[in-house]
Amino acid sequence: MTPAYNESKNLPLLYERLASVLNSLEIDWEWIVVDDHSADATFVTVAELAQRDPRVRAVRFARNFGSHTAITCGLHMAHGDCAAIMAADLQDPPETLPELLGAWQGGSQVVWAVRGKREGETLSTRGFARLYYWLMRRLIGIREMPATGADFFLVDRRVLDAFRQFGEANVSILALITWMGFRQSAITYEKQARVHGQSGWTLRKKLKLVVDSVTSFSYQPIRLMSYAGFAVALAGFIYAIIVVINSVHGNPVQGWSSLMVVILVVGGMQMVMMGVLGEYIWRSLDESRRRPRYLIERDTLDLR
Repeated sequence: MTPAYNESKNLPLLYERLASVLNSLEIDWEWIVVDDHSADATFVTVAELAQRDPRVRAVRFARNFGSHTAITCGLHMAHGDCAAIMAADLQDPPETLPELLGAWQGGSQVVWAVRGKREGETLSTRGFARLYYWLMRRLIGIREMPATGADFFLVDRRVLDAFRQFGEANVSILALITWMGFRQSAITYEKQARVHGQSGWTLRKKLKLVVDSVTSFSYQPIRLMSYAGFAVALAGFIYAIIVVINSVHGNPVQGWSSLMVVILVVGGMQMVMMGVLGEYIWRSLDESRRRPRYLIERDTLDLR
């Protein structure tokens, strides 16, 4: 299964490599491509492949819903005994699939392809990824998550069926599958450089992923707000006692600047706390609406 956004040049190359690898294994397979409302000919390209090979299927979203929603759609549509998620940019080599299948046949229900080296990526991208996975493992508490990240993975039929029970819209799919448990293992591979195009994984999307991951699996931000509020209240109480004592002894506290600093610091903390609460409340509201997680505009099955 492959989520795709503006990948019309990469998909034919990926298909050739996938077909070569999977045909050599002599297994029944299907390739599902979820077009996240691309601006190029992504859907047309896969539709042409589907006309030649009935094992290929593509759907196109009615609007851009994001890569994690595209992955969700693909997992919902998968019919096999297992399903592998692979990006369309050829950074995840299809030649790794036999090793994933071997680990699955050995009894693993979730197999992560853990990044060894990352070719063609900037220092900031690698740094952000390490920070994100450190945050998830150390602060959020999902210690089973691979330390260097894994965008490429395989899941068993039982995991797919269990995944269908979750209806959350604002969540990291990788974190959710890790949290679900089951028998998990990992292999190591080298993430390759992109062949065509450029990544649509913008800083805004990365920051949203961080917020979604934290709010979905941890209440630590709210707990820290409570601690901070208690500390500020205690400091204010102590400061009030000092002011009263000094006034009794004829030494009233002087300084408009110090008062303004206290007001600005406390006011800033309150605004940050309100923002954190707002993130949790908004996500609760969004989930309560029960809107469809995705809408399909076109399906290659309708073209056959």
